[in-house]
Amino acid sequence: MRKSDLPFGSEFSPSQVSLPDVLDLAKAHGGDWKGFEAAVRARYFEHHATSDYNRGKLANNCKLGMIAYAIIDRDARLTNFGNELWSLRNEPPALYAALGRHILLSLHGLAQVQTVLDMQARGESVSLNSLREWLEERGVHFPRGGKHPSIMRLWLEKAGVFIGGSWRVDENRLRELVGADLDEIDLLAGLSAQQKAYLRTLANLGDEGPHLSNEIEKVATATYGVKFDEKNLPKSVLYPLREAGYVTLERGTKVAGRGAKPFFVTPTARLKADVVAPLLNALDAQVVPELRPLLRKSLAEILSQVESPDKHARGLALEALAFYLMRLIDLKYVGTRLRGEATGGAEVDLVFEGSRLLFSRWQIQCKNTAVLMEDDVAREVGLLAYFRSDVAVLVSTGAVDSKAVRFAEAARRSIRQPIVLVDGETLGHVSKERTAFLCAIRAQGPHALTLANSPA
Repeated sequence: MRKSDLPFGSEFSPSQVSLPDVLDLAKAHGGDWKGFEAAVRARYFEHHATSDYNRGKLANNCKLGMIAYAIIDRDARLTNFGNELWSLRNEPPALYAALGRHILLSLHGLAQVQTVLDMQARGESVSLNSLREWLEERGVHFPRGGKHPSIMRLWLEKAGVFIGGSWRVDENRLRELVGADLDEIDLLAGLSAQQKAYLRTLANLGDEGPHLSNEIEKVATATYGVKFDEKNLPKSVLYPLREAGYVTLERGTKVAGRGAKPFFVTPTARLKADVVAPLLNALDAQVVPELRPLLRKSLAEILSQVESPDKHARGLALEALAFYLMRLIDLKYVGTRLRGEATGGAEVDLVFEGSRLLFSRWQIQCKNTAVLMEDDVAREVGLLAYFRSDVAVLVSTGAVDSKAVRFAEAARRSIRQPIVLVDGETLGHVSKERTAFLCAIRAQGPHALTLANSPA
């Protein structure tokens, strides 16, 4: 059965629960999902005229809806986004604006709103059945009989996007929340899957360029699972993106053994404003302020900061290094286990997640030490089960000890989970060719990229 692209929200809607209230319940019971479900049931569903089993099911559905909206995790703990909402629980306009922006930009809400506008422009009446057909044509799926769009509409109505208890859109409010006018939104929405993947990959690289066109293509294929027609890449992807004002192109030198010369691709100010800025703004709300400037630097600049004589600067650079590598494969930041400042700039541990085709959790440790040792690998392997991670990535700015390599190989065979080791030499290659990081993952954890794969 195909997974829904729109979040499940049954029993998690403003007509059934109070958002500030369920945020408080999650804050109180986080880590105890049974306790959270019991509290939700007692507050909202205990007096429903149905069976005891169904009352429990209603509470469970509310929990699942909050998970689908990325507000809590599987243990009912508030996510970073959930904590952001909780901090706004006493400010309703800001609270619902934050949730509305999240729905629009992260949960295909913008696609739903645009589809509604398209239907209305054609004189079509909007119903769940007709909306389902139109969304399917745009590659957005939700199950037959599902209420996913209706519940999203109710939350977006709380944010002021839909008005009057109907499918009528307040375009000014939409523009305020998204940060772009409708022409820009329509342009981005009209791109093909290949063009979107290419553009997103270019944005994820986070530096000025120029980049070889075929290098971007390889990273986009590995990250998003989108197949490109190499012979027609300029016509199908590069030229349209240039015409849209997102890139400039310049012919490169001929590659040995190949007939065509690849283009050098450089992102424009428009790409930075429309695509890069929203990505970075989403991160800005989650990270310490001092880290934000580093998130906008190239890998070479970040690595140079790792060598800073200042311990605090080294710690920030290590954290930025983890963000840079995980952004290459489009994973989302979840939290920090250990900051560099706690280890004198020698070590940082972070957790990232992907939720495109399959949910996956990645833990990454970056060490600014001469050698990554066997004990370092053993520690991360031991934490896989504790953090329920699917992949462990260990990065050293120096070398990796041969015993550490053998331990990782043995652990992969025994627990059948990807464990990826990256040394300083590989980092040097990544700064010149981004596919080097993907090659390291593919060589040491063949199915790891599958976990992070498929278009968003």
